Amino acid sequence: MKFEIFDLGLIEYERALSLQKKIHLEVREGLLESALIICRHYPVITLGRTAKEDSLLVSREELQKRGIGLLRVERGGDITYHGPGQITCYPIFNLGYLKKDINLFLRQLEQVAISFFAGLGICAGNRSGLTGAWIGSKKISSIGISIKNWITFHGLSINIESDDLGGFRLIKPCGMDIEMTCAEDILGRDLKIDNLKENLIKSFQEVFCRSRQLSAS
Repeated sequence: MKFEIFDLGLIEYERALSLQKKIHLEVREGLLESALIICRHYPVITLGRTAKEDSLLVSREELQKRGIGLLRVERGGDITYHGPGQITCYPIFNLGYLKKDINLFLRQLEQVAISFFAGLGICAGNRSGLTGAWIGSKKISSIGISIKNWITFHGLSINIESDDLGGFRLIKPCGMDIEMTCAEDILGRDLKIDNLKENLIKSFQEVFCRSRQLSAS
């Protein structure tokens, strides 16, 4: 599958969301086949379509003091945290080129994360009935998507840096009593996010190029 890559670096969540919507329109109008946005965010907590207010464990005033944004968005799922210690990926993919199967697409995003972590020597996996990538009972990658006209947006986040895990302690991640982890904690060493982006893009290419070949056969 052919997709154009947009690397936005460190960017406010709202700006990245505006660009997602612009590119989604371009894909719908046939100006692009598909696109993949790679970025990092300043600290923000987002509430998905099924999020409950009690998934937020601190007051809005406390978030303001900490300089953490709070937004309700149209993706699926509950509550999550984004920060500069993650790589966040927004695949704006026309599923007409793949398969119009939402569950399959979620499993493919999980496989992207699992493949990426395998390249770092980390054995992540999925859990029955749950989304994301996991290390045992700890979650290391979160997924929440939206689909309009069979074109996807929103996406997945990959936890890299240990310093950024504190934001998850302000919420019930995904509305559950779970612990989050990251690549640095698993490996016991520092990682440079900019050095990892190409590996993540390759994981997307491997999973979705293979998927297109299978759907065409």
